Amino acid sequence: MAGLRREAAAAVFCMAAIAAGVAPLASGTGGMQRRHEGSPPAWPAHYEGRELTEMPLSPREEAFLRGFPGRVGRFSDGWREIIIRRVDEPTRRLHSAADCLRGAGYAVTPLPARKDASGAAMGCMRASRDKDAIAVCEVIRDGSGGSWPDVSEWFWNALPGTARGPWWSYVVVEKR
Repeated sequence: MAGLRREAAAAVFCMAAIAAGVAPLASGTGGMQRRHEGSPPAWPAHYEGRELTEMPLSPREEAFLRGFPGRVGRFSDGWREIIIRRVDEPTRRLHSAADCLRGAGYAVTPLPARKDASGAAMGCMRASRDKDAIAVCEVIRDGSGGSWPDVSEWFWNALPGTARGPWWSYVVVEKR
């Protein structure tokens, strides 16, 4: 299970790198990225009431993240893997899990949306490759109670300033 989750996590991490060529055009900042002064905010210690354990990033994942306008971390709650992305500005470098999973060779089938523990709708899918299958759900939240189950919906709210950052993206991967 850990190997499959590791591959799925690597596919999600590719989201930060795929659009490197278009990021300056779509970022809304002409390619300039805002950076936070001082130390970055701490990662959440819990997700849906379960304690998170941070998992190390591979050198490949770290390379994918260079230039990403925010931070990305991988965590486990003991039975799921959770990829948390903190995004500081509207960007096309935040891709949906479905796009990256397809790019990594997974067949992706939509699943019904589900609500997370806070009641926010999460976009969900089944991803399969060979005989392995995972369920993946994602949501993006802001600090004002807004949430989006879809990366594209978030982007078109964030770009004109309708939604204010920073934003937190949660991608939850479960073995099927």
